[in-house]
Amino acid sequence: MAREVQRGANSVHGVEATLWQVPETLSDVILKKMKAPPKADEVPEIRPEQLMDADGFLFGFPSRFGVMAAQFKAFFDATTELWECQALAGKPAGIFWSTGFHGGGQELTALTAITQLAHHGMIFVPLGYTFGRGMFEMNEVKGGSSYGAGTFAADGSREPTELELQQAFHQGKYVAEIAKKLKNKPLSA
Repeated sequence: MAREVQRGANSVHGVEATLWQVPETLSDVILKKMKAPPKADEVPEIRPEQLMDADGFLFGFPSRFGVMAAQFKAFFDATTELWECQALAGKPAGIFWSTGFHGGGQELTALTAITQLAHHGMIFVPLGYTFGRGMFEMNEVKGGSSYGAGTFAADGSREPTELELQQAFHQGKYVAEIAKKLKNKPLSA
């Protein structure tokens, strides 16, 4: 899904979206027991200070018990210096996620993630119902909501459907268009 979000963002003229991953906090033993897939070697790890270089964000993560995974929370916890000076205030941010199943916290994960954005003064950009008819699809299993794109990962073996990937592409493009508009019209002090 992250690659589709990136592809959508990069489809906006003048936008260059970069894919990053947060540092792993769990041991190899625990990751093996969880049957976690290996991290993509070609995707670099981000450091909190690199967030200042971005004009906008789309944060994506798996859900654990209805909240973002601990690795992502640890990354946000490391952004204290940025929070202290509100370095990310006014920057648009969206979120996307995966959960194990329908009761896995699709919307709860989104709602609990918004607190991270709010404390930094970021502008939450929900997907709303801008994805059109795809938001109302009832003939297939589809993750996501008006808060952002999502997928159901099951035990990690389920891949996103074409519809879920289309929603992720749309969200990437949508948030990138808003970030571009805001960059070209800075907020007055």
